Amino acid sequence: MTTASKPYRAPSWLPGGHAQTIWPLLIKPRPLPLRRERWTTPDGDFIDVDHLDGPPEAPLLVLFHGLEGSARSHYAISTAHACKKIGWRFALPHFRGCSGELNQRPRAYHSGDSAEIDWILRRLQAANHGRKLHAAGVSLGGNALLKWAGEQGQAAAEVVTGIAALCAPLDLAACGHHLASGFNRVYTQHFLKTLKAVSAARLRQFPGLFDEARMQQALNLYQFDDAVTAPVHGFAGADDYWRRASATPWLQSIAVPSLAVNPKNDPFLPAHHLPSTAEVSPCVRLEQPAGGGHVGFVSGTFPGNLDWLPQRLLHFFIFQTS
Repeated sequence: MTTASKPYRAPSWLPGGHAQTIWPLLIKPRPLPLRRERWTTPDGDFIDVDHLDGPPEAPLLVLFHGLEGSARSHYAISTAHACKKIGWRFALPHFRGCSGELNQRPRAYHSGDSAEIDWILRRLQAANHGRKLHAAGVSLGGNALLKWAGEQGQAAAEVVTGIAALCAPLDLAACGHHLASGFNRVYTQHFLKTLKAVSAARLRQFPGLFDEARMQQALNLYQFDDAVTAPVHGFAGADDYWRRASATPWLQSIAVPSLAVNPKNDPFLPAHHLPSTAEVSPCVRLEQPAGGGHVGFVSGTFPGNLDWLPQRLLHFFIFQTS
């Protein structure tokens, strides 16, 4: 892990946050075969958890994906490869409806879904027989994981040895409004395409769950969250959802070793909304490199590779959570 502890530096041949965000989609490695396990949730729904098995005594790295992500997301594939290389076990729990099959309850998932994170981690911890369990989250998954750790305080140490969040949208209002302007609208439309399709299918299961006309007319994430995410998950509206689901207010309450990596050129969250060390717990290590894009972190000579992110995770969990 020669680059594991080094701050991220974007290669000179890939300038700018947008290029650094999009390029990984073109160079992602081939997925590893993973073992899928279906869990019944406490409310009678299901989630699918994909596992990379390894020696029973090996550490387990749990990775929570981002908005509309899955085990086939580039960061998940590269992390699974890195775990296999050093003999670690790896698990990726899919949020409801993200594993290729619509879930069975009216609810889906959202950026502040710390209750779901808690249930998943505690179930994995119970089956882990006291071995090391590390948890990481990417984007939406990172925000929910940080919020969970802040809510749990000291109790989080009973479940995980440490956590890491990569490109978490710590301030959902800042992120959501920023994605509604300029070139960022490309990302918004990408998300809305799948979110609307899945939501329409859910509405056929549960007529009257939300206003379909408002959902179809949504041009940005604020309008979608106001029409769908908020009412489906018990929030008063998008403003209420974004305020209550953001991780920022919880960062000072985190009591386990934590890493939060947020590039300053992330198209999803403006740099002036990133927290300072005075705004987080002493347990939280902030890394805010100049480059990286949104979960990009391409390294090496052209066409590049996606090794930096998983190596940074492994280095943190091996050397900074003991």
